[in-house]
Amino acid sequence: MHAPSTRATAWLLVALAAASGCIDVICLTRLNAYFASVITGNLVHFGHAIATADARSLAGAVVAVGGYAVGVAAATVPLRHTPPGWNVRTAVVTSAEAVLLLGFTVGWLACSARPGYGFGLVLLGMAAVASGIQSVITVGAGVRGASTTYLTGSLTELVRRRVVDPHRFADVGGVGRLAGLVVGAVLGTVVLRTAPTWASVPAAVLVIAVIVVAVGLTRRAVAATSGTGQGGDQDVRGS
Repeated sequence: MHAPSTRATAWLLVALAAASGCIDVICLTRLNAYFASVITGNLVHFGHAIATADARSLAGAVVAVGGYAVGVAAATVPLRHTPPGWNVRTAVVTSAEAVLLLGFTVGWLACSARPGYGFGLVLLGMAAVASGIQSVITVGAGVRGASTTYLTGSLTELVRRRVVDPHRFADVGGVGRLAGLVVGAVLGTVVLRTAPTWASVPAAVLVIAVIVVAVGLTRRAVAATSGTGQGGDQDVRGS
């Protein structure tokens, strides 16, 4: 199997984390205060909505959590027998996430960044499904313990490792994903304030860029392997 190196994959995951931060800012601040990917926070909102009998908030919780679950299931089916790492199926599934984010962007533009309650739920559902898909892609990327949507575990592991072994180098990939999430949130917030109708564009562009780069790296790996094989054949013939 030809796939990008672990280091290259780690950088691709940083870009996906940035996309997650960007889309979550929009959902949190403009779509009924729910996240697209942070299910822990959404479940807290869900409990609060039940206790306060807030039907509107309850619907948001169902859409956010349910949409995420649908995304996880939809991505798991085509990837369940796929070995870890980036491959053709991974690219196809990531393309599905990109299509959802592009659809989100079209809807966001159509409502001029001012969705009503009902349409806001539709957009929230699209973002949640996309986040669920991204989570499965990340789990299957071949980087152990990596996440690009829920990073509590990543921060926990980073701190735990430093406490257990202070002289050990930090997990650069984990730090990168945490930083990527923050940078994506900052980017999403800046665009949301300066050009709100384009706020979701960075997230879609980042995911599309990941697909393009991953496919390019895979083709380069295939070409390099093929070239080595041909060279080996020539050496054998020449001897």
